[in-house]
Amino acid sequence: MTNTPDPSLFTGLSAFPLTPLKGGSLDEDAFVGLIERLVLAGVDSITALGSTGSYAYLDTDERARVAQLSVESALDIPVFIGVGALRTRDVLANVASAEAAGAQGVLLAPVSYQPLTDDEVFALFRSVTESTDLPVVVYDNPGTTHFTFTTELYSQLAGLDGVASIKIPGTPASPAGWDERIGEIRAAIGSEVTIGISGDAHGAEGLIAGCDAWYTAVGGTIPEPMLEITRAAELGNAQLARELSAELQPLWDLFTEFGGSLRVTAAIAEHLGLVGADTLPLPVRDLDAAAKRKVAEVAENLDLG
Repeated sequence: MTNTPDPSLFTGLSAFPLTPLKGGSLDEDAFVGLIERLVLAGVDSITALGSTGSYAYLDTDERARVAQLSVESALDIPVFIGVGALRTRDVLANVASAEAAGAQGVLLAPVSYQPLTDDEVFALFRSVTESTDLPVVVYDNPGTTHFTFTTELYSQLAGLDGVASIKIPGTPASPAGWDERIGEIRAAIGSEVTIGISGDAHGAEGLIAGCDAWYTAVGGTIPEPMLEITRAAELGNAQLARELSAELQPLWDLFTEFGGSLRVTAAIAEHLGLVGADTLPLPVRDLDAAAKRKVAEVAENLDLG
């Protein structure tokens, strides 16, 4: 299919909510509550079924229901739906359910068990863009997929009709290093495809360096601090954006200590009464009681909520 996405749709802060479970099944009330929280905060878009939304652990029917609830609850906030899966057949089924729900875009990671080649990843994205008019966000998350995108592959994917944005991983770098990296990507993909930063500790630096969007994990639960950083960067106030991010360093440290943002975000959501205990999909487990107390203490000290 031929699709010319609106780049402005993929800018600002896109919040990635948890997909809370209860007794192993989708906790619909808690999920809708998370979406409504994001609407009230005024996020620029909502991306359901990202890594924070545990998409890889849900079957196609569960994901179709999450897509439906997301769009129904988001009012006029654009909703993007994660569609990655092991087989292209299932990816396309997830795309179809996102379309049926009324989503305004899809997020695609090259999920695999066998290591994929660049040609295989390109073919996957081509299959999706040829199957739908929905804009596609390229999800580069080597920490979970174990596939590393090259800048050349970014360039090839940006040439596909329908690719609207590239979600890049955050890495430690100096401001000059960030400027160089974002400039390199921009030169490769042109101006019609947006660049989105992920890795919440690196959100401020990515935005300051020229990323168009922040695809934030913890912002799906506590959007307000991430919105403050985003708006400061959008206004060109790099100093304020950095100061606001630095204030959250205890939170970023928790991500490092506990192996990423998912379990910490779930613990924050539980502490705030937004989800219940044991909300993650087994075999992934909640943090233990001592770790939850530590997360709650940081949340209280930072006034997260």
